[in-house]
Amino acid sequence: MSQLVKPHGGGELKLLLLQGEEKKSELERAKKLPGIPMTSRETSDLIMLGIGAFTPLDGFMDKANWQGVCDDYKTSSGCFWPIPITLSTTGELADTITHGDDVALTDAESGEIMGTMIVREKYTIDKTHECQSVFGTTDVNHPGVAKVMEQGAVNLAGPVQVISEGEYPEKYADIYMRPEETRAEFEKRGWSTIAALQLRNPMHRSHEYLAKIAVEICDGLLIHQLVGKLKAGDIPAEVRVRAVNTLVENYFVKNTAIQAGYPMEMRYAGPREALLHAVFRQNYGCSHLLVGRDHAGVGDYYGPFDAQKIFGEIPEGSLEIKTLNIDWTFHCYKCGGMASMKTCPHGKDDRLLLSGTVLRKTLSEGGEMPPEFSRPEVLAILKKYYDSIDEKVEVKLHNAATGN
Repeated sequence: MSQLVKPHGGGELKLLLLQGEEKKSELERAKKLPGIPMTSRETSDLIMLGIGAFTPLDGFMDKANWQGVCDDYKTSSGCFWPIPITLSTTGELADTITHGDDVALTDAESGEIMGTMIVREKYTIDKTHECQSVFGTTDVNHPGVAKVMEQGAVNLAGPVQVISEGEYPEKYADIYMRPEETRAEFEKRGWSTIAALQLRNPMHRSHEYLAKIAVEICDGLLIHQLVGKLKAGDIPAEVRVRAVNTLVENYFVKNTAIQAGYPMEMRYAGPREALLHAVFRQNYGCSHLLVGRDHAGVGDYYGPFDAQKIFGEIPEGSLEIKTLNIDWTFHCYKCGGMASMKTCPHGKDDRLLLSGTVLRKTLSEGGEMPPEFSRPEVLAILKKYYDSIDEKVEVKLHNAATGN
């Protein structure tokens, strides 16, 4: 019997991705159906549904589920869920599609048929209410809010069948893993406790510090790279993958860490997104989720540890996965290495906050990063990338003691 945590909802992985002849037949059928273009976020959500990462969901949410998730963190069946997973449309399609229709789901950017859906409901939502509930703000400068406000006027709900995973299996062949694959790998290695490290940036020394704390506590570590779409200015996934690979190869004990990629698009929803990260990491077989400073945040919309606090505010028993909460980490010159607010007694003048904004500013301007920021092999990869682009980043440096 498996020693891994059960998929969310207590059952088996709900795999909606078709295979073989069934996939081929459904694709031919889909070509004759009305097509619903999906945004990049909706496309990535469909793929997550297909590979079982969004277990136990079987499709895009209806209004009752949307309302329950926004207001009470749960679907109409009572299952804990933190962020609505919805599909929108507009114009003539919104007017003509009715209950019971079969539709093809297409990626708006590539035109590829990604899946099919039986429409069970057509409804409208209060977008402002969703933004306030999920993001804690209605400011359209927040990238997640902007996405919701740009959605079509009408939502379509219903069960889906997934035909394609898009470019991910081929483009990220070295790291792209589905939940059933990570679970199989954990079983093969004899791991029962696994910590997930959420990553959308190259690993600097703070990330490495968190990762090695997890390795001390758990059987193994899943360095889980987001390979879905990011906001402008973020470092491309292929660059991050190379940087993480060289770090693991040179600075981790062999067979203590696995790097894998998943196809979800960031919402930058801070605390709520941390909860969603926990849900699908449980589906991937992880027993713990590392939650550090400003997990899944953007700008100044969230407090530095709001993503940790929210796990204490949800109903008990909502998740089987547990969190590993880590305090603010930094390099302390007096300590002579990485430390946190809980372990370092020295003052702010002795501390160097390690942040992606500092890296982007320095390297984009042709500067050199100090060795305290990241390992030299990692910095070489990042410098080569920044030397190849014209990006200039205007940022202020932050202080590790105050966060300013």
